[in-house]
Amino acid sequence: MEATDQKVGTVDLFSKIVTNKGPLGQYADAAEGYYIFPKLEGRISNRMKFHGKDVICWSINNYLGLAEHPEIRKADAEASEEWGLAYPMGSRMMSGNTDYHDRLENELAEFVGKEKAVLVNFGYQGIMSAIDSVLDRNDVVVYDSESHACIVDGVRMHLGKRLVYAHNDMDSLEKNLQRATKLVDGTGGGILVITEGVFGMRGDQGLLKEVVALKEKYNFRLMVDDAHGFGTLGKTGAGAGEEQGVQDDIDIYFATFAKSMASIGAFLAGDKDIIQYLQYNMRSQIFAKSLPMPLVVGNLKRLELLKTKPELKQKLWDNATSLQKQLTDAGFDIGVTNSCVTPVYMKGSVEEATQMVMDLRENFGIFCSIVVYPVIPKGMILLRLIPTALHTEEDIEVTIEAFKKMGQRLSEGYYKQEMINPAKEG
Repeated sequence: MEATDQKVGTVDLFSKIVTNKGPLGQYADAAEGYYIFPKLEGRISNRMKFHGKDVICWSINNYLGLAEHPEIRKADAEASEEWGLAYPMGSRMMSGNTDYHDRLENELAEFVGKEKAVLVNFGYQGIMSAIDSVLDRNDVVVYDSESHACIVDGVRMHLGKRLVYAHNDMDSLEKNLQRATKLVDGTGGGILVITEGVFGMRGDQGLLKEVVALKEKYNFRLMVDDAHGFGTLGKTGAGAGEEQGVQDDIDIYFATFAKSMASIGAFLAGDKDIIQYLQYNMRSQIFAKSLPMPLVVGNLKRLELLKTKPELKQKLWDNATSLQKQLTDAGFDIGVTNSCVTPVYMKGSVEEATQMVMDLRENFGIFCSIVVYPVIPKGMILLRLIPTALHTEEDIEVTIEAFKKMGQRLSEGYYKQEMINPAKEG
């Protein structure tokens, strides 16, 4: 056989990266550091600095203002001093368990009205791993079309049938449950329905009460991702299930510490048998280092404040209600939100959207998140505002005035003209 210098195979794995950088990556050279991967500076608060300028910040999920709360800062500092960031070493199952981890799980379970809870290191990997663990190839999963990426990625790992129903559409859900029932009749598996307590983009609550009502006709289990509802909804702050009176009917309740608790980590809660199964089968936890002690101790303090300081949630809702009412009164479309998440929908191109956001940041001192195609349909712009307990009425009034001027400029075509791009100028 003759020797040859030619490699076997005709395509370099990385060649596609050059031609297709992805829906967001295609804007990297022009937008990085300003529109994408922006750098907010200063203490986490309602007002921070961006590119050296003071801005009113509407883009941080610090709902209850706990990130810089003095009691929280003290608890975090003391726990870090006492334990360091390394302890405990090893995975929870092998060598990384402590009484504090157990205590946090017990208090979380009690708070959300469940028999048992289990900690996970990160919300994203945690719910993915839970979905993967609870399903096998004989099962069918049915999920809302607007589910968060972590749910979508978890569902993509499933080796069995995956069915998606139209967002918050109970007729669509029922049709998919009928289809799922026929499928599992043949496989001998079960059905898992997944939805969210609050959808983080639109701000509307999942129709948990209506989903639960379908349990009378169909045999399925329900998982709810309540990342945005935990701490913000319900009489005690236990979330969307409590708000809608169906917490007991949620089989696997999930929430993250990254929103209301302003921390890292997450948990799942439910009946003892279900949670114990997850505890012993979630690969992302079995093969990962335990949540560091300062985070566990700090989260215990955060949970204490959630339970003992209802005025924080009340202030959050006072601000959210005021912001949403004033936006609506000013003629802006905020969709169907019934949570603190406040979307503002407008019509315009991606180019207009970027110019608009630059104008808001540079000339009006307003920092909020921008969402454009492909996340939402072409020709639409979504600006998402996240009110917190730290915002003031002055913040709201300044923002409303800025939005009025921005809206007028958009309608007059002002943002179609070429403007200096700070992302390019550095």
